[in-house]
Amino acid sequence: MKEYRICNNCVMDTSDPDIKFDENGICNYCLEYPKKRKMFVPEPHEREKYLNKMSEVCKKKGKGKKYDCIIGVSGGVDSTYLAWKVKEFGLRPLAVHLDNGWDSELAVANIHKVLKQLDIELYTYVLDWEEFKSLQIAFLKSSTPDCEIPTDHAIVALLRQLASKYDLPLIWGVNFSSEAILPRAWSQGHMDWNYIKKVNKLFGNKKLKNYPHYSVFKLIYWKRIKSIPEFYLLNYIEYVKEDAKKFLIEKFGWQDYGSKHHESIYTKFYQNYILPTKFGFDKRRAHYSSLILAKQMTRDEALIKLKEPLYSEEELKEHLEYIPKKLGLTREEFDAIMRKPPKSYFDYAPKWTSRIKFLDKKIYAIIKKLKDL
Repeated sequence: MKEYRICNNCVMDTSDPDIKFDENGICNYCLEYPKKRKMFVPEPHEREKYLNKMSEVCKKKGKGKKYDCIIGVSGGVDSTYLAWKVKEFGLRPLAVHLDNGWDSELAVANIHKVLKQLDIELYTYVLDWEEFKSLQIAFLKSSTPDCEIPTDHAIVALLRQLASKYDLPLIWGVNFSSEAILPRAWSQGHMDWNYIKKVNKLFGNKKLKNYPHYSVFKLIYWKRIKSIPEFYLLNYIEYVKEDAKKFLIEKFGWQDYGSKHHESIYTKFYQNYILPTKFGFDKRRAHYSSLILAKQMTRDEALIKLKEPLYSEEELKEHLEYIPKKLGLTREEFDAIMRKPPKSYFDYAPKWTSRIKFLDKKIYAIIKKLKDL
């Protein structure tokens, strides 16, 4: 066990087993932030160039088509603000929503309310509940902190499948300002289809026949062969989350759901109960630390907010009844899963998976050669 330490600049601490500190007590995330920001966020004087390129590519790709880009929507602040900005740039997006059975009523209301006012068409893909439920239970039983991978992987697969089908650019709502820090130990393996299949085979009871997914080969095909353009619009503007919330509330009557990603009932339960209770991870630390580095929150404000309870007693009691029941588990079965010793991605992932980046160029060359035959 490491001696407890917390960064002197942000609020990341030794609950992340991979964290490191320099002689001044500053963590590796803070030290790496300037370099990473340069990689993902254009300088203010360059942003117009990126926005113009995005607009030009979308309009060219969408010429003669009903849409000129694909966006994902969840009902949360990031994706909702993205929908507004895309329309503001004169684009014609198709909004895509993945219904995994856990949407809060508030999230659904936000999606329909805002998209109606923006005149954006919505495509909703409803997951096969029995398949998806089996996969969620499998990840719970695997005892890794990766319980949201079944949803995250399916969203990425669905969006890229549709972008490829319509040959349209994909505009993402993820943003560096609020997501700069994402400790790997807290969740990893999102892109690893072999890992997902193995967990499902070991602990699930359904074959994944209808579940949207992609392999590393498919990912390389989309990125290198099909060359679907992808843009991160919120990185090209001065995106301040609290300002975006106020704007959406005033303009569209959008309603705040409380915290990051809490538009999903299961995500809220995963982040606010499963992760801290079983693994000792409080994802607010990563989120608040990202905002501190983006100068959208002070460290003192973050420390105060971290003292707030993750759940009200009443809502936690309600979710501890509702969520296991919806998954087809008794409370005793769920509690037994929570008592199992924690494991990690590396307990299940194939050994060669971690080396896949070194194979990228070789796989690409093989696919290209086959395509040219």
